[in-house]
Amino acid sequence: MAKLTDLESAFGKALTQVQRSISSGMKTSGGSSARAQLETLETELRRERAKARELGIVDREWLQKTVRWVVEWVPDKDVTLVAALGQIARTAPAAAP
Repeated sequence: MAKLTDLESAFGKALTQVQRSISSGMKTSGGSSARAQLETLETELRRERAKARELGIVDREWLQKTVRWVVEWVPDKDVTLVAALGQIARTAPAAAP
């Protein structure tokens, strides 16, 4: 099992990437502001990080749903958010749905 510090680091990197995307004024693949989506993602990442701290695992269903949702709106040329979520998946065992 991955160390809790590795899991913390993965969530921290994802949250940092969300903040960078907000600061840079990221647009969605459709060209509109991605701020609302990014703020929602930030809230969810913080909530799931707290759960992961307590349980030592990541909710597989939440992670799959979140990755699909991000892929729907993130610009094709910017895969950093998807990569950050992938790091969370690689770092911690996932809970079965």
